[in-house]
Amino acid sequence: MTVTVRERLRRFYAQFSGDDHVLIPIVADPDAIASAMAVKRLLWRKVAGVIIANLNEVQRTDNLVLIRLIGVTMVPFKTVDPKRYNRVVLVDAQPDHHELLAGLKPQVIIDHHPLGERSQAPFVDIRPKYGATGSILTEYLRAAKIKPSTRLATALYFAIKTDTSDFERHTVMEDLEAFQFVFRLSNIALARRIECAEIRLDFLKYFKRALEDMTLRKGRAFVHLGPVVHPDVCVQIADFFMHTDQVKWSIVSGVHQRKLVVIFRNDGIRTDAGKLAKRAFGKWGSAGGHKSAARAEVPLEALEAETGTRDNARLGRWIIQRIEKGTGQSRNANVDPKKIKGPDAKAQGST
Repeated sequence: MTVTVRERLRRFYAQFSGDDHVLIPIVADPDAIASAMAVKRLLWRKVAGVIIANLNEVQRTDNLVLIRLIGVTMVPFKTVDPKRYNRVVLVDAQPDHHELLAGLKPQVIIDHHPLGERSQAPFVDIRPKYGATGSILTEYLRAAKIKPSTRLATALYFAIKTDTSDFERHTVMEDLEAFQFVFRLSNIALARRIECAEIRLDFLKYFKRALEDMTLRKGRAFVHLGPVVHPDVCVQIADFFMHTDQVKWSIVSGVHQRKLVVIFRNDGIRTDAGKLAKRAFGKWGSAGGHKSAARAEVPLEALEAETGTRDNARLGRWIIQRIEKGTGQSRNANVDPKKIKGPDAKAQGST
């Protein structure tokens, strides 16, 4: 039986009372930020208070510009005492998506990623077919007959546009309908300023390294960057490679705070990136995503016996071997592991 949006909204509101203090912990990116803002608007005057807390340190330029121009109020999660909040709402995330979320007991989970094993709560609305969680929250706003402010509409506009990669990947009709609704209420000039945010100056050295060390064969681009100042370096370079005419797959890895981060991008036609990430790295850490975009994060301690943690070249070869095994191409690999150079060997935990 299909549950209507109005019924979902009723069940959502049933989780709250006027005395509740609500915590919304997010891994801050455009979709998570906009979705959290939408939940806060839905609960306005219905609860005692709502706070949005970012689990990650926000360093990516477009995210910083979004927060500044939209005027998003967030506090670092590390400064929050979760015991002071009797209601926890997860948006664009699930308990197994971040180690800090695993210790929380959410009353509400709203997300567009595939259902996780530990994703249990009194109210769960997970729709993997949707391209953005912002699309789901836009439906809630419409069902509640709430006209979003220009700031909120612009945030949702940018979130849907970003997570669907301009509707080039993982998009359903509901994403288009949600986008059309917020488009009419958005400040497009403001959204364009966010979208055109410049790359951080200290990221440029990684682009230089990626161009020098990248291996490309049969449409698959791969580079292991070694230690990076922030995981978003890998994200931006993986997206950058996908803009080149011969690249069908882009896989960029790096090490940040004693964790291996692997970013997957593809054209949405070939092997499912989320499934590949999970097959290749799920044994050692968190891994998953969508057909055309995925991510894996693995503590280096879990790989000590596999790779050694001070040899970047060896780690780079191991990564591509895992990917080949995940795609069943061990014998006819698209990339020769012996040709993976990687940066000069350094202590991987440094940034």
